[in-house]
Amino acid sequence: MVPLRDDNPIRITPYVTYGLIAANVLIFLYEISLTPPQLERFLQVWSVVPRELTAGWSGTPSPQAFPEWLTLFTSQFLHGGFLHIAGNMLFLWIFGNNIEDRLGHLKYLIFYLSCGALAGLTQWFFSAYSSVPSLGASGAIAGIMGAYILKFPDIKVLTLVPLGFFFFTVRIPALFFLGFWFLQQALYGLVSLEAETNIGMKGGGIAYWAHAGGFVFGAILGPLLGLFSSGKEIRSEE
Repeated sequence: MVPLRDDNPIRITPYVTYGLIAANVLIFLYEISLTPPQLERFLQVWSVVPRELTAGWSGTPSPQAFPEWLTLFTSQFLHGGFLHIAGNMLFLWIFGNNIEDRLGHLKYLIFYLSCGALAGLTQWFFSAYSSVPSLGASGAIAGIMGAYILKFPDIKVLTLVPLGFFFFTVRIPALFFLGFWFLQQALYGLVSLEAETNIGMKGGGIAYWAHAGGFVFGAILGPLLGLFSSGKEIRSEE
């Protein structure tokens, strides 16, 4: 299932969401301009490598010129391929604007970066000695989705559903669309604890625990930052 667009209007221009999308795309364009060895080194330096993060917090000297924990933020702007960034930016565009509208620009940016960092820490907790780099905006976007399911559970998300060679669209309440997505990530995360597979960090695949963790922390941080506040009116710019 691929979400296309929600039908919930926004009241302010989502400058931060647009800026985040632009930053991710520009950095990805830089990535694809590198030679394979340069790209490998670039991703190794700026991605979260759980083993290096563990070593940094234990006091082991790092060859990097900056603290290893900074990669919890820099890794959020890196992607491993066209499908990776395309999927992430699609979800950010669909769900991010409404959360930015409710939190305001500054608190939304703080929320986004915090969810991404906490998502990275969740993945690190379950794979503290992995040498596989973790990168991507998925954890931060999962946080947006965690806030979205609380604030807009009944909003219908127009969803593209493949059926063989054909596609059709249906409108699914956000509660079911995002709830199913979260349960899927949590289930795959649990499976990755039981066996060496190609899911999760151990196999160098998808960081499912980062997705699940980002979602949970988004559901926690959103209300704390004023997701349900109705004390001020925002002038429509439409």
